[in-house]
Amino acid sequence: MKNLLWLITGIGAGFVVAHEINKTQRGKEFFADLDLKLKEFSDTVADAYKEREAELRDAIDDIARNAEDTLGDLSNKN
Repeated sequence: MKNLLWLITGIGAGFVVAHEINKTQRGKEFFADLDLKLKEFSDTVADAYKEREAELRDAIDDIARNAEDTLGDLSNKN
């Protein structure tokens, strides 16, 4: 419980410090730059996720088509 209190205190202190820093011109520039970099990073991660998801869906579709073809070939032989 004591550790949780320290964690909450640290988070609160961090927000207060960040708020004070953001009041200065350099602080605003820093946070604007940080926000831009985080946005670019999150966009890159999202794009990579969507690309990988499409690759996996294509692979699953190929497996399903191959399975259907194989089952069709087996039923035609009987």
